[in-house]
This record gives sequence, C-alpha cells and structure tokens, in this order.
Amino acid sequence: MRKNIILLLSALFIFNFGYTQIDRSIQPESGPDPEIKFGTPKMFKLKNGIQVLVVEDNKLPAVTYSLTIDRNPILDGNKVGVSSILSAMLGNGTTSIPKDKFNEEVEFLGASVSVTFSGGSANTLTKNNDRVLELWSDAIINPLLLEEEFDKEKTKLSESLKADVNNIDAIADRVSSALSYGKDHPYGEFLSQETLDNVTFQDVLDYHSKYYIPNNAYLVVVGDVNTKEIKTVLKEKFGIWKKGKMPVNPEPKYTENVMLTEVDFIDVPSATQSTIIVTNNTRLKSSDEDYFAALLANQILGGGSEGYLFKNLRDDNAWTYGSYSRIGSSRYGVSRFTAEAKVRNMVTDSAVTEIVKEIQRVRTESVDPQRLKDVKATYLGNFIFSTERASTVASFALGQILNDLPDDYYETFIENINKVTAQDVKKAASKYFKIGNTRIIVVGRGSEVVENLEKVGFPINYFDKFANPIAKPIFNKPIPEGLTGFGVINNYINAIGGRQNLESVNTLVMKADVTIPGAPFVPTAIIRQKLPNKSSFLIEANMQGQKITLSKTTFNGERGYNEAQGQRRDFEEDQLNESMKTKGIFEELYYTEDQLELVSINSVNYEDAYKVKVTIDGKVSHRYYSVENGLLLSTEDTDDNNNVVTTNFGDYQPVENIKLPFYTEIPAQKLEFKTTSAELNKELKDSSF
Repeated sequence: MRKNIILLLSALFIFNFGYTQIDRSIQPESGPDPEIKFGTPKMFKLKNGIQVLVVEDNKLPAVTYSLTIDRNPILDGNKVGVSSILSAMLGNGTTSIPKDKFNEEVEFLGASVSVTFSGGSANTLTKNNDRVLELWSDAIINPLLLEEEFDKEKTKLSESLKADVNNIDAIADRVSSALSYGKDHPYGEFLSQETLDNVTFQDVLDYHSKYYIPNNAYLVVVGDVNTKEIKTVLKEKFGIWKKGKMPVNPEPKYTENVMLTEVDFIDVPSATQSTIIVTNNTRLKSSDEDYFAALLANQILGGGSEGYLFKNLRDDNAWTYGSYSRIGSSRYGVSRFTAEAKVRNMVTDSAVTEIVKEIQRVRTESVDPQRLKDVKATYLGNFIFSTERASTVASFALGQILNDLPDDYYETFIENINKVTAQDVKKAASKYFKIGNTRIIVVGRGSEVVENLEKVGFPINYFDKFANPIAKPIFNKPIPEGLTGFGVINNYINAIGGRQNLESVNTLVMKADVTIPGAPFVPTAIIRQKLPNKSSFLIEANMQGQKITLSKTTFNGERGYNEAQGQRRDFEEDQLNESMKTKGIFEELYYTEDQLELVSINSVNYEDAYKVKVTIDGKVSHRYYSVENGLLLSTEDTDDNNNVVTTNFGDYQPVENIKLPFYTEIPAQKLEFKTTSAELNKELKDSSF
C-alpha cells in the first residue's frame, strides 16, 4: 500500500506544481523578417565614473534601470562564498530605512528593486519614478550590512551545502567546472564548508568597499524618460556615490582541453540516476564571424525538444525527461560547450554513446534544409519575443559596448542568422564541439554503472565529490553466505516489531508536516489505511483560518479517485487494478521467496544496505535495508511513465510495539514528510474512504 501512495503522491505533485510544456514541433508559416529597432543609446558619464546609457521608449509609462558592476572575474581562493553572502545581504534595506519598511514601500509603489554584488535592477511606473529611483540608489550606495544578517546568510549557505551533499546535479556542476578550468581559476573554484568557514563579516565589508564602486559601473535606462531630464535626476541620486580605487584582476585565462576524450566518474552510492555532462572549453566570442553558425549548431544539437539529443534520448529511447546542449561565449574568449542528460543508471553507458554519436553527427553531417529552416524560425521567434522586454533591450545596449560589437549588431541579428548555411553549421560544430578532446563527466552509482561504462571504450578516471583524483572505488561488497532476499525481509519484519505484531494491525493513521519547495506554507498530510486494501491520502493547508484541500487520493477497495485543484479524476483501469491487488498495511508480510532476489550490498546515505529486487506480476522495484539494523532505508519504484521514483526513510520511532519511519523524503520532488503523530488500530469507518 505504501508503494502506491508514494507513486500517486509523486504524480500528484508533478501534476500540481509542474510546468506546462509547450509543443513547439509545429512551425509557424514564414513571413517577412521583422525589423528590430532599438534606437541608438544616448550616453554620458557622471563625475564619479558611472557610464549611463539611455534608450528612450515612450510606448508605455514605465522605466527599467539596470546596473552592472563591470570587473574581471574574481578569484576568491580560500574565501569562496564571500560574494554570495554579500549578494544576499544587499537590497535588504538601507542605513536610513529598515528592511521591512523599505520592502513595504517598494511593494506599495508597484515596483521591483534588486541589488546584488553584480549590480541590480529596478522597474517602476513613470509616475513613481523619482521615489523608486531614490529608494534604489539609497540601497546601492548605503546598504544596511549587519553582522546578524551575515550570520544568517552564512548559515543558509552552510545548510545548502549539506542539502546538496548527495545531489548528483550539484556534484556534476561543481566537478565539471573544476576539472574543465582548474580549481585555481575563477570559473573553476567552488564553495565548500572549508572556504565558507574562512569568511568573516569584515571580509564582506572589505569586499563591498573594494569592488562595489561607481567608476567601474554601467547604468542602463530604458523606457519612458527624457534623456536631459533623467541626466539631472541621476546626477542627484547617484552623484554622491564616491569613487574607489579600481581593482586590478587579471582576465581569466583559457584552459586547454584534454588531449584525448576521457570519462571522469564520481561515485554516489545513493544515486538512482546518473548525470552526464559532455564538455569542452571554447574560445567563442559574440563578435566572432562564426558566432551565429555556432548558435544554430547548438540549437540543432540540443537547443530544445526538436534537437538531436532530445529526439534520441527522450523520444526514441525514453531514457530521460530531456537532453540539451549549451554553447557559451564571453568577451574574454573563455567559455564551454556542454551536452547533458540525466538518465537511469542502467542505461548510462548507452546514453553516453548516443550523446557522443549525436555530437559527431552535427559535426560531420549536413543538416536537412527543412530542419535548418525550422530551427532558424524557432530561434528567431524566441529572439524577437525577447526584444519586447525592457531588460533585454538593456542587456543588448550594454552588450554592444562590453563586447565591442557594431552599432547595428542586433538590428542585423535576424539577417545574420538567416545567412547561415548547412555548411557553416557543420564547420562551426566541428570547431567548437571537440569530440576528440572532451571530458565526459558522469555522476552516478558506480556499482550499477561502471562495469558497462568501461565497455564504451574511453579511459575512466575517478574523482571524489570535490574534484580530487582517487583510486577506483570498490563498488560491491560480498553478500554473507546463505543470506537471501527472503531472509533480509524477515530481518526487517523482526526489526520493526515482529510478524505477529504487524499482523495484528488493522488500521494505521499518520499525520505529517510536508515541506514543499517554494511553498509559502507548511501543509499537513494525513494517511489512513485499513485492511485489506483501503487507503486515503490527504494533503491540506491552513490558510487564513480555513483548511484547504490541496490534493486527495482515496481507494475504498473497489473504486478510487484523485482530487486536485477542485477537480476529481476517477482511477483509470491500470491504477484501479494495481490498488485492488495491493495487500495489507505492511506489504513485506505478503512477499514470497520467488518474488525476492538479494542483488548486492550498496551504500545508501553512507550506510551499507542490502539491495533486494522485488518482482510482482512482472513489475520490478528495489528496496534497500540496513545491514546494521535491518530497517528500510530507501525504495525505488517505477511510475506509469517509466521513471524511477526514489523514496528515503528514516527517524524510526516506536508506536506501541511497532517501529515506524517518522521521516520520508522524495528527493526528485524535494518533498519531505515529518510525522507528527501515528496511531494503530484506530477505528475507521468505511465511509472514510
């Protein structure tokens, strides 16, 4: 029963909190190319060095401001984290206006204001322009930097490090950057608990005074303004910002790629999926002649749902939710190309092979003329849509200056994209996608991945989670002689109370607090189960004194339904059949020897666990039981879309004479359930289901 509840829960949250996917497979009919006219920015410099760019646009009564602190990337060394803490502290009030009062007034004015270590932005209606600009400039020039806020932000960063300790995406991003650029490179260094511990409040203050100065700042103004008038206002608001000594940081250097393609593997024993990043460094600049061809080459390979990677790994093979690629560019000529995917462990080697194949395809084969036409249409459609946003216009205006681009660069953007030929695409792909000099970063469960990965043919190097080289780990430990899957299950039954006690339970009622990412409230989950197979799963929230049902799943032994957002959906045949076959409250009581296979010993959250394969009516799941105490640590079930749903269990507490997990986690959805109460054999009427 627990398995069905977990799978239903996972599906419900994907349904309720997921994003709507847009079908872009149907291309619109071609028409004449639109004209992109931004107007030439009017430029002037304040006495303190701030360079101002003004783009007058009086179509709407609104103004957008964008501040950019222009400096070469900073190498923080043993104090990585100082800029992140400073960014989080900025924008939280000023020396003259407390944080709450500041935020209240910004909200009252219908504006948005942000300040970060890199600069900031402000958006306002024209009628409120003067006051919003006054608030924003005050937050920039006179930020309220308090030690108590420093402590809070430092603690938050520390907690995020702990939360990401086994996050394969976070590990892959960190290691791939460190190996690509080097740990002593501003693009390769990373935050750790060690570097965070080195950061003091004084470091933050020193950092701010050294790097946050007007004489290396650009201020872009877009919207309903008059240049002459806004110049006067900006002199008043920003003229008091005192100059500083221009910091000298060397430009980031290009790091050479590996001589031959290699796999760099990081073992995460608890991983149920593998993250794959195929990457090489590039020297691409937006001013390069083949820049537009490189953009389209990347779009064809992995720019969206029509890309080679997506079609292969998602549509044809159903290995992943999506596979994409990116081609970076920078004014320094220091960036990366990446192609990536997250796949099931069992197909990691196949996914690596197919990603490499598709990269080679775009390098060596001429793209189909119709596909090239469609890709151009999609790319330009997104480009044109982006130009309707003032923030885009601001970034374009500044980008022209920082990247030394021609005045008509963006006005001729469409023309330059349309000029790209199939031969241009192939040439750019061959130049920037270095398939022979590539790092293939793989983060996954070594015991399930490495054996097949070795057959792909690339040499494999092993690293820890912080990009330190290590020897090849020992992935599988020997199983004790005579132990079987059925024996592991019996040990678990004994560990939580014994067969007799479990069989005496007729009903189970559990309540738990639910942590949902991004939710401004803490919902309550209520689980009710009754023999033989009745169940109810309710998630509700208390809003302004009223209980609101967020989702509900109920099965009464014959019929069932899901309810979400006020809409009820009866169980479909497959879901109904699955629920009717479910036995009991503790499903392990009903397993038979022929349904169980003891596969291996794996590490789950740094604890050795027996991996038991469970096969019922041809459907396979995996369960992990602690070697030390026999308790269930984790499960892997497959949902209707053939995706593996991992559920972790912990904090076992006695309820009467039975141990129950008071902590449940679904990592993929970042959902946590912390049990607040549990009752056995409470009277439950059939009408409850």
